[in-house]
Amino acid sequence: MTLYERWIDMSQNQGSESAEIEFWQEFLQWEKAAYEKLISSKNTDLSGKITELSEYFSGKPEQVMGFLDGINESIKEPLELETIEEDTEINAEVDWEKLFYNMVNVEASWLYGIEAWDEILTKEHREEVIKAHKKSKTIVKEPKIGRNDPCPCGSGKKYKKCCGKNA
Repeated sequence: MTLYERWIDMSQNQGSESAEIEFWQEFLQWEKAAYEKLISSKNTDLSGKITELSEYFSGKPEQVMGFLDGINESIKEPLELETIEEDTEINAEVDWEKLFYNMVNVEASWLYGIEAWDEILTKEHREEVIKAHKKSKTIVKEPKIGRNDPCPCGSGKKYKKCCGKNA
């Protein structure tokens, strides 16, 4: 079983609902600390063997794999996660803009709210990204054409006598 398969198995196969809740609470707490360390370092280079990254982030290899799974869309050249083992050398460059956007996109406020972001992206820029993301989720409905309104095709007839006849 590959490291990625072990991570998937670990994340999906907890014996009970309470064990699953406990697993995710522990992982998300560890993940936040790992992101804080990464962002605070301001180093876009994420490199080393999985065992070295486990040591650096104070986690298990499976947790690091979960971290890589989460950050994979935010690095310049995505990793082939299925091929990574504990002795695999990782060499990835983090794209801060993408990372912040992806954190906002998955609504991970505990991650995009990390204070260390202040030194990477300005507060105004982060607020702009959050606002743009929220706006992109807003659905705007076009006003409904009433039966007695002029037909939008420009015929001059009422909608009900023109294009609305077939509707």
